[in-house]
Amino acid sequence: MAFEQPPLPYAMDALEPYGMKAETFEYHYGKHHKAYVDNLNKLTEGTDLANMPLEEVIKATYKDSAKQGIFNNAAQVWNHTFFWNCMKPGGGGTPTGELAARIDQDFGSFDKFKEEFSNAAATQFGSGWAWLVEDNGTLKVTKTPNAVDPIAEGQKPLLTLDVWEHAYYIDFRNARPAFIKNFLDRLVNWDFAAQNLAS
Repeated sequence: MAFEQPPLPYAMDALEPYGMKAETFEYHYGKHHKAYVDNLNKLTEGTDLANMPLEEVIKATYKDSAKQGIFNNAAQVWNHTFFWNCMKPGGGGTPTGELAARIDQDFGSFDKFKEEFSNAAATQFGSGWAWLVEDNGTLKVTKTPNAVDPIAEGQKPLLTLDVWEHAYYIDFRNARPAFIKNFLDRLVNWDFAAQNLAS
């Protein structure tokens, strides 16, 4: 059974009014994400991994140097699918309900969370990801290099921001901090993060 690239949760041009061009999705979703799916299928064809759920492939290949290529592609397929859902047209603002209460409890305030998340995203050297995770019942901000994700580390991901350069170069050139601010102010899908916390 081949791994498939899920459809975007919105049209490619749906985020244009909010700072992310259709051209970004043509390359990021249409080429980068698709290449990870294609590579994963080639690398796992004829193996036991080909029939495993994506999350299990990630866990089974993490820190196995002989399967580094499989891990990188599997994790990047998962990370990107998750990331698309972390945004929505007219997103941003502040979370509500249980998620808001937990952010206040574990970070001190929503502003403190934003500061921590923005800092993690801005200081991830080179390629990688910034995350809001639940770890042993506590919400934390983490950052990971390259393809590494919280699933591999035994944490529950709630929200992510892709800080690989191809995620923002078309829209923001080399201004990663402006990309981060735009994500938090205009794109972030707090409903999705709240669903992940509740699941």
